Amino acid sequence: MEPGLVQRARQHPDRTAVLAEDARFSYRELLQSSAGVAGRLLQGTDDLGEKRIAYLLPPGVSHVAIQWGIWRAGGIAVPLCTAHPPPEWEYVLRDSGAHLVVAHDSFAEQIRPVANRCGLTLIDDATAESDSSSVRLPSIPPSRRAMILYTSGTTSRPKGVVSTHGNLEAQIETLVRAWGWQPQDHILHVLPLHHVHGIVNVLCCALWSGATCEMLPRFEAGEVWGRFVRSPLTLFMAVPTVYSRLIAAWEAAPPSQRKVWSRACAGMRLMVSGSAALPVAVLEKWQRISGHRLLERYGMTEIGMALSNPLKGERRAGYVGSPLPGVEVRLVDDQEEPVETGTPGEIQVKGPGVFGEYWRRPEETRAAFTNGWFRTGDVAVVEEGCYRILGRQSVDIIKTGGYKVSALEIEEVLRTHPDIAECAVVGLPDREWGECVAAALVSRSGRSPAPDRLRLWAKARLAVYKVPRQFLQMDSLPRNLLGKVNKRELAKLFPSEESPAG
Repeated sequence: MEPGLVQRARQHPDRTAVLAEDARFSYRELLQSSAGVAGRLLQGTDDLGEKRIAYLLPPGVSHVAIQWGIWRAGGIAVPLCTAHPPPEWEYVLRDSGAHLVVAHDSFAEQIRPVANRCGLTLIDDATAESDSSSVRLPSIPPSRRAMILYTSGTTSRPKGVVSTHGNLEAQIETLVRAWGWQPQDHILHVLPLHHVHGIVNVLCCALWSGATCEMLPRFEAGEVWGRFVRSPLTLFMAVPTVYSRLIAAWEAAPPSQRKVWSRACAGMRLMVSGSAALPVAVLEKWQRISGHRLLERYGMTEIGMALSNPLKGERRAGYVGSPLPGVEVRLVDDQEEPVETGTPGEIQVKGPGVFGEYWRRPEETRAAFTNGWFRTGDVAVVEEGCYRILGRQSVDIIKTGGYKVSALEIEEVLRTHPDIAECAVVGLPDREWGECVAAALVSRSGRSPAPDRLRLWAKARLAVYKVPRQFLQMDSLPRNLLGKVNKRELAKLFPSEESPAG
């Protein structure tokens, strides 16, 4: 039995699978290359038996071939982030118990000392020409572990999320069905390839469908706009930060260039945003520029995607839609009892796409589930059949003066102030209130609103207990590679003294 992606690839041997570095690679070539990788990894054995193979490669056909080769050889793929510093690589290598490391030439010198410290063999990208015709590959059932992806670490130390081939295929199938993927689709890939968004939502869905995945080595706004113009794209998926940068590039371009860029978007059938909350202002501005109302969805490393706005139908600003096909979702209170419509509760998810374990963390795995439901730690409310995310219990739900306040709701209001370009809200310890609401602000064009005037402005738009008591002016917010603000680090930047009266 072959992994599902390999079986699907055999249905489209002559179609273009990957377009990268101005070269096209067919599904047949991808199958041949990945079989060669598997053969090299299998030297001396007939099955890797779920050994963890870490790999560090830039986007491109070699990255895909090595990922598939690991799977076809019976190993567990452990992608490393090309933008991480060596200590982050070492953490993943040690935590995963990696068997060996595969690295592109451009990263070999950087990671070799790390591999040596971990006692691991370092090999080149393993896609050198080899005869794959005589390679005998093991049978890979859906229950076989396929991948370990590490959580972003914005709320705790990164944990290894283990997904089986069956988990990944279930995640892929539900998105292919919900978002109408077809062999004729052509998507531009600009996301990191160590995260579920870039791996499953973009790369795997494209290759499962027989579509073309065009890959860029890095995100650069002008180059992306150029690809919109030159390539026959039908889909684009990104994080809110990417859309913000594309908007900034469009606004800085001359009117004639703007028209060309906006017209290029008309040929696409779908644009998606995820991995962080999409500000309403970004959604509305992108719609004016591109003609596309972004489809926002909700998911996480442990579950893939769970909620999505519809492919066809109303997409409500600030909402992430309803459960995807084959995914069960419920909201519960602090006693694990389902809440009524309109009442906030923790999101819990059940379905074939949900992961089975945190790698080598049995106690944390047990704590993550209740009666078969995965506890996401995110809070939402259902309004008129649609889910609205209020934030993570650990950093976005602020308990102040007996109230539970959503940091995301306050941020959305603050972003409407004409002098605020970006903001993030956190809860800080407070002897009187339990926690006080604090806001970090990035001002627009260097104009910093005075705190007292900003509080008066906010009181006209927010309940008094939601108005920030502390403000911190910043040049930029601390974000991870997917644009998500690291609120634990941000909270440490505020002064430690008691908050002022408001």
